[in-house]
Amino acid sequence: MTEVILVLLVIFLVTGMIQIPGFTLPNFVLFNFNGQPITLLNVLIFLLILWAIGILPSPFREIAGVLFILWLLSIFGFIAIAGLSNLIVIGIIVGIVFSMLKNKG
Repeated sequence: MTEVILVLLVIFLVTGMIQIPGFTLPNFVLFNFNGQPITLLNVLIFLLILWAIGILPSPFREIAGVLFILWLLSIFGFIAIAGLSNLIVIGIIVGIVFSMLKNKG
C-alpha cells in the first residue's frame, strides 16, 4: 500500500513541476485562500499525504504529520519561502522510502 502512495506522490510531484508532452494532468485552480491559488494537484497531494500518515508506522507518522502541517502553511502562503512546499513533499517521499526499507529489513 505504501508503494502505491509513493508512486502517486512522485507522479503528482513531477507532473506539477514539469510538463510532459502528450501527458497533461489537469491543474485547475479550485479556489483561492489568502491570495494563494489552491489547485486540483494540491488537493490530490493533500489526500495522498493524509493517506500516508494513516499508514506509516509511529515515528514516521509523527514526522510526516509535522511536515504535513508545514506543507499546508507553505501552500496557504503563511510561510513564504519559494519552493518549500515541493521540498516538504520530497521529504515525505524520502520518509516513506525509509519506512519501506525499515519494514523490509
